[in-house]
Amino acid sequence: MSAVNIGAVGVGATKGDSAGTSVADGADVPRAAGLRPVEELRALAASGAEELHEASAEQIVRWVADNFAVQRTAVACSMADAVLPHLVSSVTPGVDVLFLDTGYHFVETYATRDEVARTLDVRVVDVKPLQTVAEQDAEFGAELFARDPNLCCARRKVEPLHRALAGYELWFTGVRREEAPTRTATRFVAFDEKNGLVKVNPLAAWTFDQVIDYASAHAVPMNLLLGNGYPSIGCEPCTRPVAPGEDPRSGRWAGLAKTECGLHL
Repeated sequence: MSAVNIGAVGVGATKGDSAGTSVADGADVPRAAGLRPVEELRALAASGAEELHEASAEQIVRWVADNFAVQRTAVACSMADAVLPHLVSSVTPGVDVLFLDTGYHFVETYATRDEVARTLDVRVVDVKPLQTVAEQDAEFGAELFARDPNLCCARRKVEPLHRALAGYELWFTGVRREEAPTRTATRFVAFDEKNGLVKVNPLAAWTFDQVIDYASAHAVPMNLLLGNGYPSIGCEPCTRPVAPGEDPRSGRWAGLAKTECGLHL
């Protein structure tokens, strides 16, 4: 159980590989040394998608463990709950858990991150943007999230994750089909062309109740906001409580023509 901090260099660089250049600066991020060719990973994704189209979440995680080294595998976690890190680390202990530290998170989200690092057999990796909030404010003006939320997400979420993923062959996400209309076609296994690695969504078919049931059964750390009307938790300025019966993600960027931060588009 541990935590590390990744700033302007990619996660791959902390493992003895090359650091990348920021996508925000107009250049792509080189893949870390020692990774299998993209063509091989694309073929693995295709075979996994065919083999696992009706598999359970546990079977999907086991397939990953059989085909990918733990040091080349990452779990993306928003710290709304630790169900996905718990599920993955039960099969692949010591796995990296990537937390996008945007600088705008709720206090409860940081507390959940700390509890995950303390209680689970994982390495929590804080992935940070190239600029602090103050530096971004100095360049773009205060509260960029209110004026251009797409640009804010691109700089504080999408680019940092892209840079971090250059050190891996596969990443797990907690995306679920029921969360939003934009996610109903989510597959268990796919090749992530944007980031150049395999993307696995073992909880895609789960309901919110199944997530809560798993968390209760395994005493998994949960963000306290989940019990206070926040079924989907993002950055504090862009997240509001959701009324009963509303779309679980309707509290994200409420009042704006935006439904996704860009990580899964």
